[in-house]
Amino acid sequence: MEIIQIVILGLIASILYIILKDVNKAFAFFLILITGIIIFLMVIRQITVIFQLIESLGEKANVNGMYMTTILKIIGIAYIAELGANLTKDAGLNSVATKIELAGKIFILLLAIPIITAVIEAIISFIPSA
Repeated sequence: MEIIQIVILGLIASILYIILKDVNKAFAFFLILITGIIIFLMVIRQITVIFQLIESLGEKANVNGMYMTTILKIIGIAYIAELGANLTKDAGLNSVATKIELAGKIFILLLAIPIITAVIEAIISFIPSA
C-alpha cells in the first residue's frame, strides 16, 4: 500500500531532520522540502482519480461543466496553498505561511463567485414575486 510507503518516508525524513537540524539547518529544511514534494507526487495519482470521479458524477447529474471545473480548481488551490503554507511553516516563516493561506482563500473566493451567483439566482427564482 502506498500509504505505508508515505508514512515510512515521512518517518525517515523526520528522523533525519531531527539529526540534521542542529548540524546544517538549511540542508535539513531542503530534506523536508524534497520529502514534501515526493509525497505530493505520490499522492497526485490518487487526486487524479478523485477528479475523474467528480467529473463523471457531474456529467451524470447534468451539472454545467464550468461549475465542475471551477470546483476542481478550488480543490486544487486549497491543497496547493496548504502544502506551500506547511512548507513555509516548517522553515519557521509563519508570517509567510499566513499570507499563502490568505492568498489561497482569496483565489478560492474569486473562483467561487460564479457558483455563488448561480445559487443566489436559483433561490431568487423560487421566491414568488409579489
